[in-house]
Amino acid sequence: MQGFVKDIESIATRNVDFRRVLYTAKYSQLVVMSLAPSEEIGEEVHTLDQFFRVEDGTGVAVIEDVRTAIADGFAIIVPAGVKHNIINNGLVPLKLYTLYSPPNHRDGVVHHTREEATVDNEHFTGETTQ
Repeated sequence: MQGFVKDIESIATRNVDFRRVLYTAKYSQLVVMSLAPSEEIGEEVHTLDQFFRVEDGTGVAVIEDVRTAIADGFAIIVPAGVKHNIINNGLVPLKLYTLYSPPNHRDGVVHHTREEATVDNEHFTGETTQ
């Protein structure tokens, strides 16, 4: 079967990796993330659009220095060129998934920790899942 059809809420809430690329298409990419308490994605700016969906935990979305409390069920859209960060301010891991459009990471990449992600200078190579 082409495409991705799975229970994303279950996958996201069970994920223990900082970043795990689940599926890469030509124009979009699905990634699950888990941020430990007090952990953050890190301030960044992309040349692509990004969507986040929180599945468990609490945190703060920072978009162009505007801070908004987020929790289970929240959606965040970050347009290309906008400075942003997601911070876990809770006592349990912040579980979320994100869609990049177009893809941002190498297909299938897994970063178990934020430190691994920071030192791995990987980017989308043009290879898709199927």
